Amino acid sequence: MDVILLERVENLGAIGDVVKVKNGFARNYLLPQHKALLATDANKARFERERAAIEARNEKARQAAQSEGQSLDGSSYVLIRQAGETGQLYGSVAARDIAEAINAAGNKIERKHVAIQQPIKTIGMHEVTIRLHPEVTLKVTLNVARSPDEAERQAKGENVIAAGQAADKAADVEAAQEIAAAAQAAGFDRGPIDG
Repeated sequence: MDVILLERVENLGAIGDVVKVKNGFARNYLLPQHKALLATDANKARFERERAAIEARNEKARQAAQSEGQSLDGSSYVLIRQAGETGQLYGSVAARDIAEAINAAGNKIERKHVAIQQPIKTIGMHEVTIRLHPEVTLKVTLNVARSPDEAERQAKGENVIAAGQAADKAADVEAAQEIAAAAQAAGFDRGPIDG
């Protein structure tokens, strides 16, 4: 199906481009979202008549998104979640969770603005793309941790998973040494028994 784009659509084209898309994509996304018109002769003529207004409306929306995004770009947000010892979350962080964290911090975005391909399933520092407008993209940092203390340590650059595993290993070695010392003191360390 051929459509005329009314705004820039990533990996598809810019305003005014006539592109061929699959029927379902046009019917289910582009046309209902008012991102495109069917490429009929009447719609082509209508687009050319309204082109200046469409481009002006797009430019106004782009500038509004840029000014809104200036305070958001490069900011960092902390999400506290439950996770196992290896850092695997008991669940995941989805676009909705990220949008809620950003909105709770005083900025205003919608879930559809968060561009993550897959939910976040591990603790750590994650860079997330926010797309406020087809031409305005910015990055925010998401600090997913088990506690505020852990989030603070991660923000300083510490790998809390590796640090936790190293501490566990050191505790295991210390416990093994104590057991060996106790066994030696009790006389269990006399070597092999000759029969």
